[in-house]
Amino acid sequence: MTTIIKQDDVIDSIADALQFISYYHPLDFIQAVHQAYEREANPAAKDAMAQILINSRMCAEGHRPICQDTGIVSAFVEVGMDIQFEATMGLEDMINEGVRRAYNHPENLLRASILSDPDGARKNTGDNTPAVINYKIVPGDKVEVHVAAKGGGSEAKSKFAMLNPSDSVVDWILSVVPTMGAGWCPPGILGVGIGGTAEKAMILAKESLLEPINIQELQEKGAENRAEELRLELHDKVNRLGIGAQGLGGLTTVLDVKVKDFPSHAANKAVAIIPNCAATRHTHFTLDGSGPATQTPPSLDDWPKIAWEIGESTRRVNLDTVTPEDVLEWQPGETILLSGKLLTGRDAAHKRMVDMINKGEELPVDLKGRFIYYVGPVDPIGDEVVGPAGPTTATRMDKFTRTMLEKTGLLGMVGKAERGVQAIEAIKDNKAVYLMAVGGSAYLVSKAIVGSKVLAFEDLGMEAIYEFEIKDMPVTVAVDSKGESVHQTGPEIWKAKIEEGILTIQ
Repeated sequence: MTTIIKQDDVIDSIADALQFISYYHPLDFIQAVHQAYEREANPAAKDAMAQILINSRMCAEGHRPICQDTGIVSAFVEVGMDIQFEATMGLEDMINEGVRRAYNHPENLLRASILSDPDGARKNTGDNTPAVINYKIVPGDKVEVHVAAKGGGSEAKSKFAMLNPSDSVVDWILSVVPTMGAGWCPPGILGVGIGGTAEKAMILAKESLLEPINIQELQEKGAENRAEELRLELHDKVNRLGIGAQGLGGLTTVLDVKVKDFPSHAANKAVAIIPNCAATRHTHFTLDGSGPATQTPPSLDDWPKIAWEIGESTRRVNLDTVTPEDVLEWQPGETILLSGKLLTGRDAAHKRMVDMINKGEELPVDLKGRFIYYVGPVDPIGDEVVGPAGPTTATRMDKFTRTMLEKTGLLGMVGKAERGVQAIEAIKDNKAVYLMAVGGSAYLVSKAIVGSKVLAFEDLGMEAIYEFEIKDMPVTVAVDSKGESVHQTGPEIWKAKIEEGILTIQ
């Protein structure tokens, strides 16, 4: 008997699922982060995980996005051969209509991050469509759908190699993970795809991230095949790298490693890595003809109650009065609470400003002595000043950093993860500073923003230059005025402690 699947049921189910995952972490992820938090020995990494856990609970309670980067939508769809769609739209159009409705939901607006003409005009589509969709036609009378919203910071760290058949997958992955930096917001999950062709390996890696976190179960029962052997070996050896939460050094870099494989050509060994970040977002539903599928909210009692406490030694800084001499005193790894007026600007704004500088044009905003926050906030709803506004990956601004510091008098920057050599040298030469905010805690960060207005480049939307009025926004000194980077020193220290047996990662 043929199952009839109605068009509106597909659309409504997609929209409901995407709204759901925007503010509910999978419970297995929260439990894994909490376990990592409890055993973490590095105070900086422990503090970062505390902020992630607090942010997660706040989002679950407030139904607002976990991260300001609400992701590019991926859908894995299995269509039973005994179903029939009652629809005027194609399945791809139905899924994209669900995306459109989810991202424009008036009670929980999600950030539109998708740009058409990616190597040209890069124009925002306005509704986060289109989704990336993978289909399978299978026996049965149901439609099975997995949806995920993948952040750009973690997606940017995806890696691929076509190894020789005799090459070690483990060796290649261990050589690559340290080059990924912290822009993927660890601790998270590594998805590994092995075999097939280049595109198949990447799909396998992405699909593996939909599976639940269960590495502890595998450790208890033992490996039964090569893929499981790789999971256990990589989980252990990647954590021994000491990269830690937010790249600050620590005991947990990956919560789990997922491996999927596929038969390959005798001459090839395709290997892909795709990480999932601290904003891991995915869910599954089934359409069986009985109506739309709706997600079941988890119990908030399952979220750990974590308190983030301000230490007595925490430095408070007023951005309206801070001086270059003050910045010289700030120490690597020090926690600072920022208050006052903070500018924002990311890729598009930086490119436009540098182009103006190169043409001898006057900038619309005076940056002398100011701090700039690399952020693309979510639009506010209700009485919000701004929507979730966590940091974006700072390395994308590295190529602009020297010009911005030397030509504008900019004093400091706030972003996510590490800076590259190019930016660190510019910071050192100009006695500036780079501060790190925790990626994956966007809603928590937004609560420190008490005022917001657009100052320039309004046409850039979320990439415009805003001026935030902030109160007690927590950040870490990641690169000091002497050029010392905690993202270089931290992992080195903690890797050595693990190797020396001073600490254990389990």
